[in-house]
Amino acid sequence: MKIAGFDIGGANTKVAIIDFDNGEIKNIKIDLSYLPMWSDNDTLQTVLTELIEKICPVDELDGIGISMTAELVDAYETKKEGVLDIVNKVNDLFDLPLGFVTIDGVFDIDRIKKDPLKAAAANWIATAPIAAKISDNCIFVDTGSTTTDIIPVKNGKECAKGRSDMERLGTDELVYTGTLRTNLCSFLYKVPLTKDGKTVNYRVGSELFAETADVYRILDLISEDDYVCGTYDGEGKSKIECARRVARVLCADLDMLNEEDIKQLCETIHKAQISQIAEAIDEVSKRENIDTIVTTGLGKDILDKPAAESLGLNVKSMNEFLTDDECVVSPAVGTSILMEEYLRNN
Repeated sequence: MKIAGFDIGGANTKVAIIDFDNGEIKNIKIDLSYLPMWSDNDTLQTVLTELIEKICPVDELDGIGISMTAELVDAYETKKEGVLDIVNKVNDLFDLPLGFVTIDGVFDIDRIKKDPLKAAAANWIATAPIAAKISDNCIFVDTGSTTTDIIPVKNGKECAKGRSDMERLGTDELVYTGTLRTNLCSFLYKVPLTKDGKTVNYRVGSELFAETADVYRILDLISEDDYVCGTYDGEGKSKIECARRVARVLCADLDMLNEEDIKQLCETIHKAQISQIAEAIDEVSKRENIDTIVTTGLGKDILDKPAAESLGLNVKSMNEFLTDDECVVSPAVGTSILMEEYLRNN
């Protein structure tokens, strides 16, 4: 059986196409595409088709699973409208068995239309079973381009206290911070910078000047190919262009800040984001009495591992089960796995 699993995000749409033999994974192929759903959601069907056809003909597939977070984009007045728009676009496009990942399992087309909010931002449900393969009792931490999921797993089952994004923001199981698209000013208040032996704590300029991808390009923690989102100034993604954007956060430019200043600034920003994630991990770890962390996503080594290690927790990586590239799209992989189980059992 060959199943495509899609994770349709607000900024990136990811696919994992898996060949199964009676439930056993034989082969995984993945891809992703930058698709800003707030402006370009009318192209979703084209992007879904192109992602599949880069890997295999559509008619080779036995089914398609869908998870999503894109329903929150401001192109939609409500999350219900967003879910139904995505559901209808997928249903109109594919003449194949479809399943939609929800907080209550996989729904078929009829059931999801009756209860669409069950699918809203439920992609973490698809990742949980993969984490459970690594540890029955753990907290999996998935930092992608935009957000960080912090989900407890006990006895092999996810046991998140929050079921919606809003609820999870209140239970420390969702931190709206990511490896690429996060505005630096969203987690910075003051930034220390040492020049000529003198350290000054600078307040930051709260504008759309620079995002986390700029910082991690400068620090060689991501490649230019990893920088799959747009830039705030519409310019390129070279290190010098990233440095110009980061300098603006201090209302400065590269005539005022040299290369060492920019690197120092980026290292400080990196530590601040690690601390932001560590604070939430600590809350969930203490509440659930779990000291094993399973990291995944683009930020698993950049942010999640150092955050967990700073708390003295035991850290495992989802790359014990998936490759590093597959970890970047782990919800899509999990969606394919859940869809195969759904078809095999129904």
